Amino acid sequence: MAASKGVVPGRALRTSKRADKSSPASTQRFMERLPSEILIKILSYLDASTLCSISHINKLFYQLANSNALWRKLYIADLSKNKKCMDKSLLRMATMEVQDRAEGYYKRLYFKTVAECDMIKWTKRLGLISIHTGLPSQTENLNVTWELTVMDKSGRESTLEQSRSQFTETSVTLCWSGGDRLPDYQQISILQLYGVRRLACVSPKRPVCMSLMAKLDMQTLTKNMQVIGQDRLVQLKLLQPGIIIGVWRDQCSVAFIMFTLHFHKLVERSTQGSSVCSYVEPVVQPPFCDIDPEYGLHGYQLHIVLHNTVCELMSGSFSQLFCRRTQISDGLIQLTVISSANLSQHTPLSGDITLPWRCEALQGTVENCCIMSLTLLDEFRKPFKCVTSPVSAELERTPVCYDYDGEHYLMHYQDSDIQVKMRLVWMNEQKQFILISLVVYVSVCYVNKYFSRDY
Repeated sequence: MAASKGVVPGRALRTSKRADKSSPASTQRFMERLPSEILIKILSYLDASTLCSISHINKLFYQLANSNALWRKLYIADLSKNKKCMDKSLLRMATMEVQDRAEGYYKRLYFKTVAECDMIKWTKRLGLISIHTGLPSQTENLNVTWELTVMDKSGRESTLEQSRSQFTETSVTLCWSGGDRLPDYQQISILQLYGVRRLACVSPKRPVCMSLMAKLDMQTLTKNMQVIGQDRLVQLKLLQPGIIIGVWRDQCSVAFIMFTLHFHKLVERSTQGSSVCSYVEPVVQPPFCDIDPEYGLHGYQLHIVLHNTVCELMSGSFSQLFCRRTQISDGLIQLTVISSANLSQHTPLSGDITLPWRCEALQGTVENCCIMSLTLLDEFRKPFKCVTSPVSAELERTPVCYDYDGEHYLMHYQDSDIQVKMRLVWMNEQKQFILISLVVYVSVCYVNKYFSRDY
């Protein structure tokens, strides 16, 4: 019995050594000893998403996962099936020998072509360009979502998927309501907005591409923050044009965060940036035309939409706008769109000026507040200046138009390049607002920079 017991430890020891050979460290050394040809053969059965993940294991797998042989195979297998979105020159490049290209070339080519395929699909889905706005008429078919990252002062981040979105003619309104996931208003340090999409040509696990659209430093913004409205539950704080935070009254907690985005370059801004850099619009020299030098601006068109988070209040296009050189004053070019003296131009609104909001189980309505989306087109029918932002209507004590008996309101928007002044009157009997004046002031500096002029 004693002898037999003495044999067991030796066997156990030899068994333990065999087991040691299959330990993770031993397996890793075994993988490193394999010829690169065998490893590449193994990796050739993986899809693009898995290859990207494996490249983060170590230096060896980073080099292997960037192999032109692997990505050339994926390129041809995944993308050559879609003949419509494949460029012929790219197909010819794919047939070239692998050794003719630097390492990582076909990986970059793969994702570049995937992005081009997506753009072709979006172009078809967007449909025709609106003659009123110069923008795609169905931008809601982007297949893009937007995420908001909120960082507090301690450095903790929370990423929120959009709660709701509303598309209008020229803009989209996005809302996030995270409840306990949002820090107190005074504790927010940075807000970052991302456009998020998944590559359509890659399967089954599609990599996520993120495009940084805005990065906001709350410490800087709160200095110029203004309250544009409130109801019995929330107060609306306008951080900068297009961005408001709904804060619970008498508290510091955030009810919701709302972004309004204009359609102009929305596709590019949502898809063509990176996770750390925003999309940079290429500089395009506008065509020069100065038929009558006495006109600072002429042949221009304005499209304006007033709406809230539920419905459209007003939509109108106004053409043949101009401003003579002699009318340029205080560094501003004045474009009178609706004159208070011309009753035929006055435009009724189809609803009250309100901004309904919703947050989890609660909802409310802020009076005298709505969203303005403005598109100014140049004489070549190209978007010249685009603005989308919540605006508030303030009661005017001294009416500027005596043709109407009712309360007069002023809506004023201003940034570094443009000002918009709208005057409305409330018709008590009809229970309706009427837009009686609309004047747009464009900065001379902005016009000179855009057209390379010297007004």
